[in-house]
Amino acid sequence: MQITIVSPYHGGSHKAWAEGYRRHSSHEVELLTLPAQFWKWRMHGAAATLARRFREAGRRPDLLLATDMLDLSTFLALTRRDTWSIPSALYMHENQLTYPLPTQGDRGPMRRQHGERDLHYVFINFASMLAANAVYFNSRYHLESLFEALPNFLKHFPDYNELQRLPSLREKSRVLPVGLDLQALEAQREAAGEQSADRPPLILWNQRWEYDKNPAAFFQALYTVAEEGIPFRLALCGQRFRQRPAEFEEAQRRLGQQIVHVGYAEPRAYRRLLWQADVTVSTAHHEFFGVSILEAIYCQTFPILPRRLSYPELLPAAFHRDCLYESQEGLVQRLRWALTHPGQARRIAAELAPTVTRFGWQDLAGRYDQVLQREVQEAGNVQEVAR
Repeated sequence: MQITIVSPYHGGSHKAWAEGYRRHSSHEVELLTLPAQFWKWRMHGAAATLARRFREAGRRPDLLLATDMLDLSTFLALTRRDTWSIPSALYMHENQLTYPLPTQGDRGPMRRQHGERDLHYVFINFASMLAANAVYFNSRYHLESLFEALPNFLKHFPDYNELQRLPSLREKSRVLPVGLDLQALEAQREAAGEQSADRPPLILWNQRWEYDKNPAAFFQALYTVAEEGIPFRLALCGQRFRQRPAEFEEAQRRLGQQIVHVGYAEPRAYRRLLWQADVTVSTAHHEFFGVSILEAIYCQTFPILPRRLSYPELLPAAFHRDCLYESQEGLVQRLRWALTHPGQARRIAAELAPTVTRFGWQDLAGRYDQVLQREVQEAGNVQEVAR
């Protein structure tokens, strides 16, 4: 089977997902992409450019698999001579309705005048979902939270708001997790070296330096345990942007002697830090999946995560008590325990690590292959009945 992945914002997790599936799929997978920049323009204009490229290349795949950054309805309209009989699926890495807005409207990757959400981008997502034969979400939390929010979004419009379409849209929506390149992580295990019991535990931040990851709560917890005299080291990884939360600058001033790494780490260096880290923490207000957290868990890093968003899905229930917290006080308590009981934390982390293999492409690609093959077969059956 031939699959064309249409990825208009081809970078970061979107790129890793598309290229990871292409490498591990038993199907023939080709990519139709644009660079990961100007995200608003990608949602507006990428469909026209990629439709032209699709027609020029003479592609005739068995399935189109688009990401949520594509205006799929426009793409299909502009390629209808070639794609009228080709089923399409939409993969929702994120959405523009439940992605949190910054508290300041002129800050962050979702800048809005006066901090208001631009509903046009939400409607692009909604129309694309309607146009697709199937919609896939990276987590159950993502799927349920979006469908919970959609009725109020549609009621915003004065008439003909298509509320009646939600049951059928929900029926064709499913969960299909993101795949991880675990082989690349394994390749750096030995290079990381052995952890020394004589050195303070290493805490790892490996998420974006953005408001939605709530760095203020993370650093406040660190300041609390630091004031208690509990030793630790700190690595601040993750993608940085031109405008970044001020909390990171303050942390470098207050915790400078304990910091061993600051800023984006190249893949090999990042993977070594994953294996060297003892604890990883999330304080996020937003997480539709959690690739970076799963990478850390696979590398036997003890996770301290909020009991919300997608995190409870990532961990088997047996580990929720040890690893999930419900308040800032709970975060500090678990962090304090992990830093003062490193042997026990390492044992739990070693037991938890193998559970991540279910997200590895070696296992997950076959599930993708079967699911997408079924979509093609079902679309073919519908067309046969229509004839």
